[in-house]
Amino acid sequence: MPTPSQAIITGVEVLAIRLPMEKEHKTASGIVSESPLVLTTIYTNTGITGHSIVFTYTPIALKPVADLVMNMSPLIEKQVLAPIALEQQLSSRFRLLGSQGLVGMALAAIDMALWDAHAKLHDCNLVQLLGGAQKTIPVYGAIGFEGEKGSAETATQLAQAGFRGVKAKVGYPDIAEELRVVSAIRNAVGPTIDIMLDYNQCLTPTEAIERTKRFNDAEITWIEEPTLAHDYKGHSIVKNTSSIPIQCGENWWNTLDLQHALDANASDFVMLDVMKIGGVSGWLRAAAICASHQKLVSTHLWPEVSAQLLCLTPTAHWLEYCDWWNPLLKEPLQIENGLAKVGDSTGLGMDWDDDVAAQFSIN
Repeated sequence: MPTPSQAIITGVEVLAIRLPMEKEHKTASGIVSESPLVLTTIYTNTGITGHSIVFTYTPIALKPVADLVMNMSPLIEKQVLAPIALEQQLSSRFRLLGSQGLVGMALAAIDMALWDAHAKLHDCNLVQLLGGAQKTIPVYGAIGFEGEKGSAETATQLAQAGFRGVKAKVGYPDIAEELRVVSAIRNAVGPTIDIMLDYNQCLTPTEAIERTKRFNDAEITWIEEPTLAHDYKGHSIVKNTSSIPIQCGENWWNTLDLQHALDANASDFVMLDVMKIGGVSGWLRAAAICASHQKLVSTHLWPEVSAQLLCLTPTAHWLEYCDWWNPLLKEPLQIENGLAKVGDSTGLGMDWDDDVAAQFSIN
């Protein structure tokens, strides 16, 4: 029987699926009604397999990302299962092409599957593998672009389910409507629940400055991505004029984007997306950088692995809970009293139901 240090990668399998959402998620930029997902399996000579799930946002990118993962597979096959070393090798191979966009998604798919296999090989989860411990991580739920009545109804449901925060999509044509939405949410959840607002990059810096001022008395925990994600200077200007903390980061690719944003002082808080930041390997680097800048770190999507990563993050803040992929997962993340519960299962928490995956496969 091979020892963990001798585990060799023997193959890669990729499945592209379009998983319907139980409830459409409306934003200022459109409606999300399904999850286009690339499921990656890495096989080893030990019999252990590693799984990962990446979200391509649009079905247009689904097959290209799946193809990229498969095209990259010869670069890791017959290699020792060593996630950090392999991530460095792959990064060097794509330095000229770049590691953002579709390439970044494919690289993250491989990285997360490698770490999943590595943790399972040691019969533990990621937190235990890397010497961490369970943290008390508060969880918030999302409210779509649902208007005054719909936002209040969803906020009530989230509060009754025990969530400690709610985040509402905003970006309405009229600031007065946004104020009514926030007031309706506050009336629904009471004074002890945190409220966050997410503009999904839909404002100019000037518009953002004017709108953030209108929420000064609304007890808002943060305002997220008021302007374009990579307009670091614009976000810095908004941040420096706002009395409400500015949250950014879910659309920053890899730690270089993070470093540029921090150099520009673009936000008060940082929100990391495990896929866009470069998988587990990228997250670990990003968490260290954020800690050195004393920036609180929250998460975007992937609650199962993100909860584990927050346990390894010195400046952990909030977990965004999203149940979009729960019908696919064998063990969705458990929430107790508004807190994420990592548990003792092995790997990253990305194991899926093969029957569900086959049902919605486009392969």
